[in-house]
Amino acid sequence: MLERLLRNLEGRCRVRPYDRVVIGCSGGADSVALSFLLARLASSFPLRLHLAHLDHALRPDSAVDADFVSGMAERLHLPFHHARIEVNRVRRRGENLEAAARRVRRDFLRQVADEVGAEHVALAHHRLDQAETILFRLVRGAGTNGLTGMAWCDPPFIRPLLDIHPDSLRTWLRREGLSWREDPSNADLNLSRNRLRHEVLPRLEAINSGAVDHLVAFGERMAVDETFWSEQVDAWLARELCEREGAREVAATALGRCPRALRMRIWLRLLRLAAGRQVDLTQAHLEACDRLLDGASQSDCHLPGLWVGRRYDRILVAVRAPEPPGCWQVELSGPGSLRLPGGALLRAEIASEAGRLTPNQAAFDLSSLEFPLVVRNRRPGDRFRPEGGAGERKLKDVFIDARVPREKRDALPLLLSGEHILWVAGFRRSSLFCPVRGEKVLILTLEPAIKA
Repeated sequence: MLERLLRNLEGRCRVRPYDRVVIGCSGGADSVALSFLLARLASSFPLRLHLAHLDHALRPDSAVDADFVSGMAERLHLPFHHARIEVNRVRRRGENLEAAARRVRRDFLRQVADEVGAEHVALAHHRLDQAETILFRLVRGAGTNGLTGMAWCDPPFIRPLLDIHPDSLRTWLRREGLSWREDPSNADLNLSRNRLRHEVLPRLEAINSGAVDHLVAFGERMAVDETFWSEQVDAWLARELCEREGAREVAATALGRCPRALRMRIWLRLLRLAAGRQVDLTQAHLEACDRLLDGASQSDCHLPGLWVGRRYDRILVAVRAPEPPGCWQVELSGPGSLRLPGGALLRAEIASEAGRLTPNQAAFDLSSLEFPLVVRNRRPGDRFRPEGGAGERKLKDVFIDARVPREKRDALPLLLSGEHILWVAGFRRSSLFCPVRGEKVLILTLEPAIKA
């Protein structure tokens, strides 16, 4: 058992001698076995070990488990880290209990690893856990990426027992005279993972005695394929991905040209990049995103904890949808500078002629204007007479023709004289009050907000 563990640590888990490792220990047989096995490697493969236990506060006697693991830490002479978090109190909306417990536990272990400077967090998942995971993801509709099962090394997490059956671990514990705690919730058939373990897998084994091994081997084959596809995704994103204002962006046409096998994997990677963490996504979520490519030019897809939007040819992925600014209005009383809501700066100056203007500037006949001028964002029913256009039109239609994204429309400042829109700042000026050479002009300059 020790030789097998050492081989897994050095090979699949990429652990080096004297690395610092936090062991996640519940007090159950699997994590107890992992803790003692790692401690006994000290003479041949020394590691700096820490023992960590999270009390989920889901059972009245859960504190007994914490005391048991604390005693283990004393016996093994290991630093002990413990916390108690009432999982039911921190569950997110729509999150089931199993998912909440897993999220809270992983966050706790990451925190301990950060505090002690550990390179790895060792988890006690074994061969049967792997088979259950693959089967569980399959029935939930996961794509092939999810069917690879749990990774041996998913920094900072490592799973050095992933090829060992739990019966072998219990046999080793008994032979060594070591005890463990049994969590009664592991027998609760109201939990989906327990139904798979106690009802579904035994029936599959009755049909084919190698069912568990075949599921694990299937996951390994999928992992080989996904390594190839991951390289293709990396190359595509290196060419196409950009980040702007808190969102990941790619071109809809470029994504739509990808073969479906590659495209669905790109969607998955985009969503995980935006979330900044591993997120539970099913094939249905990816299909919903993919439908944006054939849908309206401006459409939205809301996923758990994520937002995906199409704005003409841009696909945007972010944690939340952009919030349109509320209605605002300020006055420009004369030459000078005016800070606008959102942080942009509007500068007004008087000159003898317009000269060469940048796209963020506009000039107007000063004698035709009467201060104060109004600066605001758009309102329903706004009409605009664009310079060079055929006449007055709805501002909304002008934006649509110019393919201006929905959120940007609400953010663009409008300069008005009375009821007339003179300038959609940074976009287009009107045909009104054009300066004549030799007359005084008002030159306006929009300086974008400086991003922190």
